[in-house]
Amino acid sequence: MAAKIFVFGSINGQLQSAFSKLSTLHAKNVFSFAIVTGNLFGEGQDDDQLTALLAGELQIPCPTYFTVGTVPLPAQVIERIEKDEEIAPNLHYLGKRSVTKTSEGVRIVTLGGLLDPAVVAGQSKEQYLPFHTEGDIKSLRGANNADILLTTVWPSDVWKNSAKAREQNLTTNAIPSSQAIADLCAHLKPRYHFTMSPDNFAFEREPFFPASRGEEDKDNGLDVTRFISLAPWANTTRAKSMYAFTLNRETVVSPPVGSTLTPFYKPAATAQKRSADEAGFSRFANGNHESDRRRRKHQRRERSPPPGPERCFFCLSNPNLPTHMICSIGEEAYLATAKGPLPSAETFKSQGLDFPGHLIITPTPHIPSLNAAALADSGEDVKKTFKEMTRFRESLQGMVSKQSKGKLGAVTWEINRARNIHVHWQFMPVPVEMVRMGLVEAGFQILAKDTNIGKFISKEFETADEVPGDYLRVWIWAEEEGDAEKGGAEGGQVISKTLLLQIDENVRFDLQFPRKVMAKLLGEEGRVVWQDVGQSVEEESKDVAAFRSAFKEWDFTL
Repeated sequence: MAAKIFVFGSINGQLQSAFSKLSTLHAKNVFSFAIVTGNLFGEGQDDDQLTALLAGELQIPCPTYFTVGTVPLPAQVIERIEKDEEIAPNLHYLGKRSVTKTSEGVRIVTLGGLLDPAVVAGQSKEQYLPFHTEGDIKSLRGANNADILLTTVWPSDVWKNSAKAREQNLTTNAIPSSQAIADLCAHLKPRYHFTMSPDNFAFEREPFFPASRGEEDKDNGLDVTRFISLAPWANTTRAKSMYAFTLNRETVVSPPVGSTLTPFYKPAATAQKRSADEAGFSRFANGNHESDRRRRKHQRRERSPPPGPERCFFCLSNPNLPTHMICSIGEEAYLATAKGPLPSAETFKSQGLDFPGHLIITPTPHIPSLNAAALADSGEDVKKTFKEMTRFRESLQGMVSKQSKGKLGAVTWEINRARNIHVHWQFMPVPVEMVRMGLVEAGFQILAKDTNIGKFISKEFETADEVPGDYLRVWIWAEEEGDAEKGGAEGGQVISKTLLLQIDENVRFDLQFPRKVMAKLLGEEGRVVWQDVGQSVEEESKDVAAFRSAFKEWDFTL
């Protein structure tokens, strides 16, 4: 059974009112245990309340854990701890530096107190004063993981990439924080990180996840952390001082809606100023970062280097990526919805799809092309990357075919160029009859002829190592409805063709070429420019939720 947990902000010695409130809430919710962040006791501790606590006269309805915050523990409490005596029924001291596993199996890593600048090495010799050392923090890295990380001090940079922090105007100058605790949080990847608030306010950050996933993470899923700092109990501003939750240990396979990349990610320093080309490069923007060429037609200037992973809007390590659009993450590639999709949620509704179905398949390494040389530095296998991207494409094909009951096929395209920033494939449903009648292929051939960029040929191949130079590749696929009279009860005939257009480097190639073809075929010419059909975060999130529901059966990462 999942543990139901209750958390207080600093109680600051107001023991009777706090535990009375806990008793009332526990009667309705039956918590597994409670945690007090920061100070259980106050500097001007009420002796009568402390005496009542130690005498067992204050009812604590469930196991309640606490650590030392910013004020010393009362001498009477320290005495009982040192003698290994019970402080009070159901009240347990976690220690200043500890790793605790509760009876429910919840793993709590604790670091109480403030950093003691006077101690330059080693660990604390005692467990009661409100100070810790760098050595205490380093020793806790050995815990390797945690369900809950409990600290007195905030981790540095936790407010980065957070819209909520900007709304509350939280800055590094306003909040004491610790880089060492940020490193500890990044290392342990706790499900929850609780701290006391330094003032009468509360802050619950958007969930965040690591910048990269190891090989083992396919089975373990994403490590998602929620950082929560609670205001003091009974504060005058009525800021949130209590929090209750159920600890969910189910594997997280996709980032929660509204989550962000970890704020603790530190990109390599980049000295190059962003060029005009880079400034127009936008997340899942269908290559449109170079489509407005008319403004630069007569300008000649040296190109700046393309952005690195920390500024590439196709890289999971970019702190600004819109994670709510990510649908599935594999070992070598990930799947996301397109920003400014060509189809709308209405385009394929009559065929059974209530979402646009415009998806982006992206390799996780930062590479301009799917070739062995591009992946050489990372040590990845280009064949393995191609195989997983293909698996995503085929899963999407199967999904749209089943959802539409054989009425929809699919088109996927790849633009391979040496000057790419981050190679990716774009996937889009298309009516089966257009594939069967050859209209899709004809659409690409005709526009290529009209724009004098060459002619498509039919060619099956895998990676860019097999084709010299730049190219546009188009996969056209459909599965017709099965016909029992023709022996198709198990499914209809599969139509599949791969087109290749080799791009002359001396010819200016329009990166919106495939989108323009598909817009004409689908009757969506008014949606060619992705910026003109941009959606709100709520609309994008709604489409992602609808897609995930339809794709669940086909998602091999689950």
